[in-house]
Amino acid sequence: MRQLITIIVFVSSIAIGRANPANKESAVKIDTTEVVQIGGIKQFIKLQGVDDTKPLLLFLHGGPGTSLIPVADTFTDKLKAKFVVVQWDQREAGETLKLNHSPEKLSLGLLQKDTDELIKYLLKKYNRKKLFLVSHSFGSMLGFNFADKHPELLYAFIPISAIVDQRKSEQLTMELLNKWARETKNDTAVKELALVKIPFETEDDLFYSQKWLFIHNGVDFAKEEGFKAKYQVWLAVWFPMWKLAVTNNLFKTLPALNCPVYFIEGNGDKQQSHYLVEDYYKVLKAPKKALFWFEKSGHTVFNSEPEKLQQVIIEEILPAAFQ
Repeated sequence: MRQLITIIVFVSSIAIGRANPANKESAVKIDTTEVVQIGGIKQFIKLQGVDDTKPLLLFLHGGPGTSLIPVADTFTDKLKAKFVVVQWDQREAGETLKLNHSPEKLSLGLLQKDTDELIKYLLKKYNRKKLFLVSHSFGSMLGFNFADKHPELLYAFIPISAIVDQRKSEQLTMELLNKWARETKNDTAVKELALVKIPFETEDDLFYSQKWLFIHNGVDFAKEEGFKAKYQVWLAVWFPMWKLAVTNNLFKTLPALNCPVYFIEGNGDKQQSHYLVEDYYKVLKAPKKALFWFEKSGHTVFNSEPEKLQQVIIEEILPAAFQ
């Protein structure tokens, strides 16, 4: 087992101290990885920022099982000036998977417990009362759960491409894809999409819907010969958990949150399923809330509009937390 070394680099403390004589605590640049014991296993986190006195901002990646760490620098370069940015590879994902497999059967509840434990660890270690929590896609199932249980520990919850009613989203997506397949006279798509049953019950239901959604959105790798074999590796690990996890409907189970919540949603691919988030936003009760549309993005806002994403968080969400 390779050993991961925690590195903390101390930079510019004197200059920052002089810039603000009233602040006797010198700021410390932080660029570190840690292996922490969470949920009974080793889990990997990465922390970066230019000033260790800034608030913590934790990202919950989606997938499930898809690490954001390899691409995180592209959408956090400006965030690091205003926050200590934390990336976490959840169990069976990224660097955490390299360290150890989960000895327990994967479940949404297990990942939610990991999230609770990690956030409390971060707050205690870095002596904070609250943090900012950002989620992407499947990660919202962890984020909403934490925001519901522990609103007092969050300055704000920021779900990107939130899952609010996956069953309805599946229906809307299949309606879109079937119409597109017929209109473009794509016989292969028509044939394979006809195999999909709603709600998704089998691995093939999810695979064919995702394959043609990728192709519809211009993702070329979904056309490759070996795409199904690669996707089946993910399905073997995650589909049993995913199938059980996506039955929740937040319209029914979570009508209110007691912390600020800011939705970030891309609608550049014109999918009607995006507007489920808007519908939920309208009915959700929260002390502060807002919905930010990203017109050039689909599901992965951080890839297509990283500058705007950071701008919204820094200029809109951060100031609101301290008003």
